[in-house]
Amino acid sequence: MKTILVADDKANIRNLVRDYLEAEGFRVLIASNGREALYTARLEKPDLILLDIMMPEMSGYDFIRVYRKERETPIILLTAKLDETDKVLGLELGADDYITKPFGMKELVARINTILRRAGHAAAQPDILSIGDILIDKESRTVKSFGRPVSLTPSEFDLLYHLMASSGRVFSRSELLLKLQGTTFEGVERTIDVHIRNLRTKIEKDPSRPEYIETVFGVGYRFRSE
Repeated sequence: MKTILVADDKANIRNLVRDYLEAEGFRVLIASNGREALYTARLEKPDLILLDIMMPEMSGYDFIRVYRKERETPIILLTAKLDETDKVLGLELGADDYITKPFGMKELVARINTILRRAGHAAAQPDILSIGDILIDKESRTVKSFGRPVSLTPSEFDLLYHLMASSGRVFSRSELLLKLQGTTFEGVERTIDVHIRNLRTKIEKDPSRPEYIETVFGVGYRFRSE
């Protein structure tokens, strides 16, 4: 049974999401503010976290800043903010996905299952890819760049593996978004740009002049051929 932590300061949202997810077979933990969420996450080590951005005591952004230094647990942001910049900030800090309030419960469960399924699928199919100075191990979910370990979020890892597994092939943003989310849902393709920028910062010697993750203008991205 997978464990989901629901962190939101609105009791009606916490209870609604908890009841629905429990009916879907998940074990659900709840937190009403950021500090409680951090304590619970450290203690219980959930498989996935649903995280509200605007919470008392510690915001969702601050939670990610702290928790991402400790674990790479998948995080889906629950956001009432409509400004795309707010959503992008969450992705830049290390969130894997976001869903805008009000949201449908079926869509929420679909997103949760997509992320958890990717993680389970990766563990069931060990594979190691090495191109140039980048090595990715699908079984242990580890990456090395120029001989040094690199810490990636689950979405960053899956995106990098997908690109490396088809090195030389150009993928559009919508194709990559579909790969990560299972369906484009809100279809915000800028999500991919943020993940790519994060990946370049972590694996490239000079992110401003990437050697490995190449931009194909007007089309999308590709990982360089061996």
